Amino acid sequence: MTGLSAQQPPLTTIPSDIRTLADYERLAQNHISPDAWRHIQAGAGGETSLGANRAQFDRFHLVPRMLSDMRGATTEVHLFGLRHAAPILLAPVAYHRLARPQGEVATISAATALDITMVASTLSSISLEDIAGAARAAAAELRRPAPPPLWFQLYFQPDRAYTLDLVRRAEIAGYQVLVFTVDASVKRSDFALPADVEAANLRGMPRLSQSANAAEGRIVFGTPLLDAAPTWDDLGWLRSVTQLPIVVKGLLSPDDAKLTMDHGADGIIVSNHGGRVMDGLIPPVDALPAMVEAVEDKIPLLLDSGVRHGTDVLKALALGARAVLVGRPQIHALAVAGIGGVAHMLQILRAELELAMAQTGCRSPDTITRHILRDRT
Repeated sequence: MTGLSAQQPPLTTIPSDIRTLADYERLAQNHISPDAWRHIQAGAGGETSLGANRAQFDRFHLVPRMLSDMRGATTEVHLFGLRHAAPILLAPVAYHRLARPQGEVATISAATALDITMVASTLSSISLEDIAGAARAAAAELRRPAPPPLWFQLYFQPDRAYTLDLVRRAEIAGYQVLVFTVDASVKRSDFALPADVEAANLRGMPRLSQSANAAEGRIVFGTPLLDAAPTWDDLGWLRSVTQLPIVVKGLLSPDDAKLTMDHGADGIIVSNHGGRVMDGLIPPVDALPAMVEAVEDKIPLLLDSGVRHGTDVLKALALGARAVLVGRPQIHALAVAGIGGVAHMLQILRAELELAMAQTGCRSPDTITRHILRDRT
């Protein structure tokens, strides 16, 4: 890989023919190196999960409701006592500097302008402190008292001391929610980062590699990587060391949802990691109704993987999610047009959601229920 120099510069104006998130995806390949593009777009195995994530949204038709009084309509939601302007968040995505040198600073600045929370990744290419600082700087420039709520995604490290260090750093930097990702501890990856991109939060921390065990004939079982994968005990430990709300990301099983509540978690993100971890997994949209039933409205459920339209957001909320997270599109938009691209992408998504709510007579996220859906299968 040749690094960031291989990427075309971002567009300085948004072309008029960019009208959907798919348009950003179509153009992004021209603004990012080939190796990085393949890494960002790839799904696991034969990519059936990747395709199913989109197909499951298309199962549902929306039933419009006319003549509804939409005065005072809002997209505002509250999660863990924090106001969010819309039920849309930017999912934790690693290494934004693969798309633009400004990386996560550009993404969170754009998200702040649109009043949208970005979940900062443990594997961000800008430190969590600098990301939080960029959010506050953007809010100050916009003359707002504070940025949208700050969320930090946590990958457990082989040594709990390093995990605790990440938690404490996030607390000191002002993050208000922790997202504990549990589905990606062991996965295939042959992507080599360019020399000018790194996991900024993990400088000086030991890293485990699956390939180091190949000479011993071990593949997954019996390797340090699998042995260090987090367990339910680790979730209990995390609950004991922080007062921040903990959202567990990467669950698809109703039984796991119940166990998550038993271990003190405050929320769940129903996700198959964008189809990147294992092929053949149940799509989150398909898993969501049983997950909703399992938690009995005791904790909020969010959903990611495959969200590309405002109508997808509406459908997810109608099935019981409180909000959705958007992953790859933020990198597509960042690659194409930098800060302006991410802001425009979020504007498209929010506009599509508001139009869909208006067409279905839903004045607020709380009024979105399954009665507006028809399963075409």
